[in-house]
Amino acid sequence: MQTYYADRAPEYDSIYAKPERQSDLRAIEAWLPEVFRGCTVLEIACGTGYWTQFIAPVATAVVALDASRETMQIAKERVPPSKVEFVVGDAYAIPDLGRKFARGFAGFWHSHIPVSRVREFLHGFHSRLGPGAKVVLLDNLYVEGSSTPISERDADGNTYQTRTLRDGTTHRVLKNFPTESELRSTTEGLCNDLRYRTWQHYWAVEYVANAEGGIRR
Repeated sequence: MQTYYADRAPEYDSIYAKPERQSDLRAIEAWLPEVFRGCTVLEIACGTGYWTQFIAPVATAVVALDASRETMQIAKERVPPSKVEFVVGDAYAIPDLGRKFARGFAGFWHSHIPVSRVREFLHGFHSRLGPGAKVVLLDNLYVEGSSTPISERDADGNTYQTRTLRDGTTHRVLKNFPTESELRSTTEGLCNDLRYRTWQHYWAVEYVANAEGGIRR
């Protein structure tokens, strides 16, 4: 996966140019920053910084983590460094960043997490957030004719796409499309006040994380 995104870095943002998705994107771009206004934010899998560019101007500070140096270089050119600290790191082993955050964001990362590792990721993510921190997870809905077709499904329920880059290379990419009930099930006990919303091509959940990633009883 990391090699794929490193190779895809120069063409990554073309996904945001699809004509049928423009209305959704404008709506999300208007909604999302208000969740983070005036807060410290930990962003996971920032990629090329497409969403960072909308969060950074209204947040007090952003730490943006990604495993790909190639996509992060694009993000650094897109977002002024005064508000954002970029960190190369593993989303499953988020380093101690020396502080807790009031907000957490992961855009288009959840769909690349194997079903068996979702709760592992959330535990680690929540552990880097402060008490009462709000989290937003944003990702794709599967839309026939717009989404890349699913080419494979494994025994655990993960789905895969076969993607072709401009250089002609093909890649098998994990891409899950969870339902609302699946999202509520995998976050059960890890959060409160979960709100699920959709647009035509995207979904988001917004919730309050339990302290230290633990289960509140």
